[in-house]
Amino acid sequence: MTGQDVIVHIGGYTAETDGRAEGIVAARRDLATGALTPLGTVAVTPSPSFLVRHPALPVLYAVNELAEGQVSAFRVGPGGDLDPLGVRPTGGAEPCHLAVAPDGRHLFVANYGGGSVAVFPLGADGTPGERSDLVRHEGHGADPERQEHAHCHMVSPDPDGGPLLAVDLGTDSVYRYDLDAASGRLVPRAPRLRTPAGAGPRHLARHPDGRRCWLVGELDGTVTAYDLTPDGLHQRVRVDASGRVGHVQPSEVAVGPDGRFLYVGNRGVGTVAVFALAGVAPELVAEVDTGGEWPRHFVMTGEHLYVADERAGMIRIFRVDPGTGVPEPVGEPVPVASPTCIRP
Repeated sequence: MTGQDVIVHIGGYTAETDGRAEGIVAARRDLATGALTPLGTVAVTPSPSFLVRHPALPVLYAVNELAEGQVSAFRVGPGGDLDPLGVRPTGGAEPCHLAVAPDGRHLFVANYGGGSVAVFPLGADGTPGERSDLVRHEGHGADPERQEHAHCHMVSPDPDGGPLLAVDLGTDSVYRYDLDAASGRLVPRAPRLRTPAGAGPRHLARHPDGRRCWLVGELDGTVTAYDLTPDGLHQRVRVDASGRVGHVQPSEVAVGPDGRFLYVGNRGVGTVAVFALAGVAPELVAEVDTGGEWPRHFVMTGEHLYVADERAGMIRIFRVDPGTGVPEPVGEPVPVASPTCIRP
């Protein structure tokens, strides 16, 4: 690597979940141009569908989205090589998201199939210890096919030490938990947020000011704005996630680094929608085609936006205009097998 390059890692679906990836791929990212150069598979591991980095250590974590879920930890070496640190069972099926506590002492995992949240204490070197808690959500939603029981889809620690938010698609809920750091156990904090019936909440994005967040509904194709307060989440307004006609199934959502724009990935119509956040309601200012139909995940880093299209088997690179917030495509798509997450 040079001073102009950094390494990113890409997770994907392997044969265990009908994908074509072999594990975690490393790629070199040019900081100036945004270009990606794949370096090959650096960890052979089953269906590492979501990745996260430790906030202080050179450690990468992956969920293994299997019927008997696992979480894998790797030490990141020079050039992006990954050395295994350990594998732990998550206690539930199909883990699909994970996050590290801001202080780096605990790892949280969302078990989609199991409808539960798992907690792992992390050692001084970042290695996960024995699971310290497993909290199962109960109930169902309005959609008999997608909401037959709980489906935890995201865990979101508060950067400022507030409660952990757990987004559950199956029960149309966002649960709040305080972490007892000594025991590694989660303490429910009432009340939980109940979204409109059938919304199927998937992911949320927090504003840098810590007072607002936005939640995408995978099943009803919406974006809902909330105020974050000590006594819970309070709904402000709901808007459509896309202005396009056709099947809209939102995936990732993120706030730009300066807090002025919100970005939403829309599967089906294959777009990233850009919303201005100056007013009470998010205002759709642009909707950019990604070149595929299934943008599963995206990440913003520096001037660039990287979109992982699971079904098209590619990463699409965009440069984000700092004034308008609108992404413009850069170069050609980068072929990557069944990508589901890209992590700078």
